[in-house]
Amino acid sequence: MSLTEALVRLPTVNPALEAGGGGEAPAASLCGDLLSTWGFGVETHEWAPGRTSLVARIGGEGPSLILNGHLDTVGVEGMTVSPFEPSIREGRLYGRGSCDMKGGVAALLCAARDMALQGRPRRGELLVVLTSDEEHASRGLEALLAEGLRADAAVVCEPTSLQVMPANKGFAWWRVEFRGRAAHGSRPDQGCDAIRLAGRFLAALDGVEDRLASAVTHPLLGSGSIHAGTIRGGTAPSVYPDRCELVLEARLLPGQRPEEMGEWLAALGEEVTRVDPRGEVTVIPTLRRPPGDLPGTHPLPRALQAAGQAMGRPMGLAGMSAWVEAAWFLEAGIPALCFGPGSIGKAHTADEFVPVEELRAAASILSRFTRSFLSNGV
Repeated sequence: MSLTEALVRLPTVNPALEAGGGGEAPAASLCGDLLSTWGFGVETHEWAPGRTSLVARIGGEGPSLILNGHLDTVGVEGMTVSPFEPSIREGRLYGRGSCDMKGGVAALLCAARDMALQGRPRRGELLVVLTSDEEHASRGLEALLAEGLRADAAVVCEPTSLQVMPANKGFAWWRVEFRGRAAHGSRPDQGCDAIRLAGRFLAALDGVEDRLASAVTHPLLGSGSIHAGTIRGGTAPSVYPDRCELVLEARLLPGQRPEEMGEWLAALGEEVTRVDPRGEVTVIPTLRRPPGDLPGTHPLPRALQAAGQAMGRPMGLAGMSAWVEAAWFLEAGIPALCFGPGSIGKAHTADEFVPVEELRAAASILSRFTRSFLSNGV
């Protein structure tokens, strides 16, 4: 718990998300010092000034396991609790990043400490991988994997309420540009309302979401979804707007292709312009992240569940609704899943917290699982 508090006190807001965000370097320095003290070999990696990731290793030949977490947080605007002065009330530790995911980082560090204090692993290698920029574009982990980071398995300690989550949704973003014709508000004969074009497009999104829901479902993740994230348009009440811009996000299941979604949206744009041929609609793909799905027959989820069962903590399987870096590990051929303290429903919230009891349980379960994995593999 004290380690979670120490991490929360360090402002590591992702500067891509909030002006003045300081980045991950302070947390990477604290974690690196601790891991060095415990006998790990520590390397830091910067892809930009102050944007620091960390890889620490102990052990040698045999099964290799990554315990992973990210060091950045989202911004603090609108928080109703002190973001960087952690407080404990009614069994909850409050503060920015307490849930997402400094609590998980603290739990995996405790497991790493337990392993190290028992002496260098007689078999296998433990890697602690703490990444930067997960909350924006995951450039930290992307760089590490490009440099050759590999292991036999990875546990990403995102908040799962101590459930084992071997699958996660992916996402894709599109910018949709609507072009109309500017005109005085009294001249409908000359104007084409770009905002109204966007309204017709938005109204038709229900049909796209119905197609997503009926196309495929996943036993742990349910169905895909789509929503409008932002909208901008217009210059004044008495002017027909000539431009409007939407940003859409779809949450996609394994097997659902962003390219197919883009085709559906382009067809929707064509329907809108058939109603008013003076308008133009352009659908532009921007950012995408893949879903992740560890096969149900893989032994990694069962091995982690067994560690919980042995400690009197049965843990079910569930799906992660958010995108997580487990997907990048899976893309790189590294079996990966999520497990950690806290609920994803409290991540990024105004009163973010992590249950203290889950912090302690996660650390103990990860410690037992790590010892078993390095001794036996999966």
